[in-house]
Amino acid sequence: MDNATAELVSINVASSRSLKVGRRLVKTGHFKQPVSGSALIAAVGIPGDYVGNVRHHGGVDQAIYLYSMEDIAWWERLLQRRLGPGFFGENLSISHWWARPRIGDRVAVGDVLLEITAPRTPCATLDARVGMPGFLRTFVRAERCGAYARVLRPGVVQPGDRVEVSLAPEAWPTVAEVFRYWHGLGTDERLLRRMLQAPLAERIRDRVVRRLEDFSPV
Repeated sequence: MDNATAELVSINVASSRSLKVGRRLVKTGHFKQPVSGSALIAAVGIPGDYVGNVRHHGGVDQAIYLYSMEDIAWWERLLQRRLGPGFFGENLSISHWWARPRIGDRVAVGDVLLEITAPRTPCATLDARVGMPGFLRTFVRAERCGAYARVLRPGVVQPGDRVEVSLAPEAWPTVAEVFRYWHGLGTDERLLRRMLQAPLAERIRDRVVRRLEDFSPV
């Protein structure tokens, strides 16, 4: 396996906060703010970090959400406003992504070892957070989705920690490929089978298994 490196810039957590999403008032953990000093990362995420919709977010397969400061800077230029670490609801803001992040890439930072499992699949909460109708379509087209990870080894991290990445086999799909598939932007049987070879988050794996049944002979 080849390796890549980055830097942990910020650790972000949120308390419960109300947000109007369409006509509904929901509780969300999207408003994450940087914490000072170190933080513990446990098997299901950062203790005390609020997860509003446990059906679609959180859990052991999506315990930590990573986003890059390069992508945040890109959005700041597009939206012409300051966003800063945590704006997209990420737990860990890293300096940059390595080339072609894949499902199965392993990320060592501080005492912690993570494994990439899924792209972030946006929902209406992101539209409301940004305050721009139709932003979800812009987010999908940009393909700057960030990535969820499971925690293989819990431990402590702090800003400034070196991020060391052990790259997954090239046969496994990239985060971008899974993101496109989820949004109906490219599906074939070969891609689905490649996805099932990789350590996907169970929510996506279940959908891929059902979709693959459509390709099975009657």
